Amino acid sequence: MKNWLKILIGLAVIGIIGAFVVYKFVYNKPHPNFENMEADFKIGAKALYDAYKTDATAAGQKYNGKVVEISGTVNNVEEVDTLVVAVFAFSEGMFGQEGIRVTMLPKFNEGLKNYASVEEIVLKGFCSGFNDTDIIIEKGSIVK
Repeated sequence: MKNWLKILIGLAVIGIIGAFVVYKFVYNKPHPNFENMEADFKIGAKALYDAYKTDATAAGQKYNGKVVEISGTVNNVEEVDTLVVAVFAFSEGMFGQEGIRVTMLPKFNEGLKNYASVEEIVLKGFCSGFNDTDIIIEKGSIVK
């Protein structure tokens, strides 16, 4: 056989093995179960909002990328397609209510829709950051 054919076959084998390894260990990696994760921080919704409004950089370094458990009164429940978003509103901005927006896991959609807005609720989720108007929390769940 010619040398270039041996090299080509060797590269193909290495490519196939590399693709399998990427699929097995990177693409097929299990996702974290945010519902069962322990919260890194337990804080009131108003205190969390005030922390970001006072110093967004310091609050971002502390809370971004962490699981946060927040307590407070949900002012509004928004439905966008299949997503249900709990809104803790603390001020009125140019584009509507500003505060904390918690995008719920699908399993908790109905439970949140039936929740009365006068009751205190405890929600837990992954804090994604602050967009100068709202604190974004994803993968929200209702804590019992």
